[in-house]
Amino acid sequence: MDWLSYQAYRLLRDCWRRLERRLTPTGWLVLVGLGLCGALGVDPDQAVAGQAFALLLCLFVVARVWVARFPGRFSAQRRVPRFGTVGQPLTYAVEVRNHTARLWRELELVEEAADPWPTWPQFKAALASSRWHRSFRLSRGWPTGLGRTVARLRPVRLGLVPPHGCVEVQVELVPLRRGPLRLAATLVARRDPLGLIRGWVRLPQPQTILILPKRYVLPPLALPGRLQYQQGGVVFASSVGESEEFVSLRHYRAGDPIRHVHWRSSARVGRLVVKEFEDEFFVRHALVLDTFAEPDQAEAFEEAVSLAASLVCAVQTQESLLDLMFVGPEAVCLTTGRGVGHVERALEILAAVEPCRDKPFAALQWLVLQHAHSLSGCVCILLGWDAARQELVRRLRALGLPLWVWVVTDAPTAARIVAQPEPDRPRQFLVLEVGQIEAGLRKLHSAELALNAAA
Repeated sequence: MDWLSYQAYRLLRDCWRRLERRLTPTGWLVLVGLGLCGALGVDPDQAVAGQAFALLLCLFVVARVWVARFPGRFSAQRRVPRFGTVGQPLTYAVEVRNHTARLWRELELVEEAADPWPTWPQFKAALASSRWHRSFRLSRGWPTGLGRTVARLRPVRLGLVPPHGCVEVQVELVPLRRGPLRLAATLVARRDPLGLIRGWVRLPQPQTILILPKRYVLPPLALPGRLQYQQGGVVFASSVGESEEFVSLRHYRAGDPIRHVHWRSSARVGRLVVKEFEDEFFVRHALVLDTFAEPDQAEAFEEAVSLAASLVCAVQTQESLLDLMFVGPEAVCLTTGRGVGHVERALEILAAVEPCRDKPFAALQWLVLQHAHSLSGCVCILLGWDAARQELVRRLRALGLPLWVWVVTDAPTAARIVAQPEPDRPRQFLVLEVGQIEAGLRKLHSAELALNAAA
């Protein structure tokens, strides 16, 4: 039965996508009227409804026949940006060239995005989740938003397209989910004289735009932590072997490593000269992202990723390091700041992060504790407050590591966590409800101001 439901879903979704592109707003209005008149026309006493149904049906048939043959020949070229952001309008240029000797009027350009079909296991997981039994919105059950419209696209009028000429238009789309946005084709369309249905020439043109996570405006944050000795200094991430911060040159002393000899200066002064180094101390924070999300935590997981992206952009890392840690197909620890890595790289990785369901939560705990000795402070973005997550926080606090803990969850779970305060929670412990993230961040801002005033 579930398999039949999956096939029916795919069929209905495909039909819906075709109707979205084919019908104009007037066409949708006529289609609704056709359905109402068809339902009322079953009653023999409703003669007017039957006549209206016949009229509207004839209009649809005439419009479909008119657009069945579209003799245009076109080519198109997009100039798309590399990145976009969820919820932010994205504008790019499309050049359309007419390869016929005919002047075309009132054409439209419609972009076609590839539809990410959910796989059969993902569909089964959505059916099995508790949220699915309370809602008919399939998109709420997908682990990463599969089944949801990837972007909001609107037709763009081309105006006059001269014979063997070209026109350039600006296309605006609004990405609705993070990850690769795959544009499959460009449609050059025209409407029938009644303005009900579009006919088009499909121009396959696959291109991909990486959509970065949504980002929130965070208040000025003073992350916890202190200067920490970093073995190897900043260059540890870009060189082989251990190193320290170069300070000066000095004469060779017995026991100095040969690899520290500065041969050019030695040749100039006639005796061995070595490079002198100094241990480096600077601030290094960890941003721990909980990726262990159940199917019914899809919305909470997306909000957690958005919070992580917001922190990556908000934290000033010119004089500090930030380690982004999470567990996916493998454990990931990406370092940014002080010239070691760039924020753009961290955002690209967050755009593609997926929930982890084939590993235990202990894998994240092991990853964080492995790097804890070099950390000045830690920010944990968690999807719950169960025993495993409490154990991670307890062990980090036992190491004397300053902590911020943000728990992103639904409203009932958030209320339960807030109603059961625990004495061993970190001082900076914040529960954020899905759909109320901005309100929760405003509370964080107020708490920061209060702490600063008390200090």
